Amino acid sequence: MTKKISPFYILVAYVLLQFSWWAYALVDLNEEIYTSRIELLKHQDLASTNFELQKKEFDNKLFKKKLMVGGEGAIFFALLLIGIYRTKKAFAQEFALAKQQKNFLLSITHEFKSPLAAVKLNLQTLQKRSLEPHQKEDVIRKALIETDRIHLLVENALMASRLESSNYDIHFEEINFSKFVHNIVSDFVERYDHDHIITFDIDSNIAFKGDSLALTSMINNLLENAEKYSPPNTTITITLKMIESYIILSVIDQGNGIQESDKHKIFNKFYRIGNEDTRKTKGTGLGLFIVSHVVAIHKGKVQVLDNVPNGSIFEVKFQA
Repeated sequence: MTKKISPFYILVAYVLLQFSWWAYALVDLNEEIYTSRIELLKHQDLASTNFELQKKEFDNKLFKKKLMVGGEGAIFFALLLIGIYRTKKAFAQEFALAKQQKNFLLSITHEFKSPLAAVKLNLQTLQKRSLEPHQKEDVIRKALIETDRIHLLVENALMASRLESSNYDIHFEEINFSKFVHNIVSDFVERYDHDHIITFDIDSNIAFKGDSLALTSMINNLLENAEKYSPPNTTITITLKMIESYIILSVIDQGNGIQESDKHKIFNKFYRIGNEDTRKTKGTGLGLFIVSHVVAIHKGKVQVLDNVPNGSIFEVKFQA
C-alpha cells in the first residue's frame, strides 16, 4: 500500500515546495519594490515631514501585502491539508474494498469448489460401486446436503445484491414467529451433519408481521455464523422471547467471541475477521451483511454481545 501511495506523497511534497517558493518570491518582490521606492524618496528633495509620511504609507502597503500573502497562503495550506486527508482516506477505503473483494473471490471460489467436489465424489460412488440400499441413501443424503450448501451460497449472493441495490420486493405477512423460528432451526439441524449441540428456548404464539423469505435468510445466516465460529461439541442456543413490547431473537454460541474493534465492522459487506489466506472458517462475508439489512427493513436492531464465560450473543430486537 505504501509503494502505491508514494507518488501521491511526492506530488504533495512538490506542491508544498512550490507553494513555499511562491510565497517567498512574492514577499521578496514586494520588499524589493519597497526598498526601491525608499531609495527614490531619498533622492527626491522632500521635506523631512513629507519623507516620513511617504515612508509610512509605503510601510503600510508593504504590511498589507505581507498580510494578504500570509492570509491567502494560510487558506490555501488549510485547503491543501483537507484535500490530502480526504484523498488519503479515499485511497485507504479503495484499497480496503479491493482487499475485501479479493478475499471474497478467494472464499467464494473455495466455498463452491468444496461442495461441488463432494457432490461429484458421491455421484461417482453411486456410479462405480454396488451399494446396499441404506448406503445409497446415505450417499444421496450427503450429496443433497452439499447441494443445499451451494443453494444457500447462491441465495446469499442474490439476496445481498438485491438488498444493497434496494431492488428487493418486501412482502409483509402475519407470521406465527414462534413456529416459524422453530421450523427453520429444526430444518437447519436436519439438513446438515452437525458437531454442535443445538438447543431451543422459544416462547409460544409470538406473532410478527414480516417478510418470510428475508427472515428465513436472516435466521439461517445467524445459525451458520454461530456454527462456523464455535468449537466442536459446544452448545448453540436459540432463544425467542417477548419482553414488554419487543420480540427478541438471540443466537448464543460458545466460540472465541468478537473483539470490540470488530463488532461494528462484521456487518459490512465482504468483511471477515482475519485474512483469507490464513482463515480456516468457511464463509463469504455476506451472511451478517444480509442479517443487518433484513433487520433494517423490518425496522429492528441487531447487536453483538459478549457471552459469559466465552462466545458471542447475536441479539435481534423487533417492535411487536
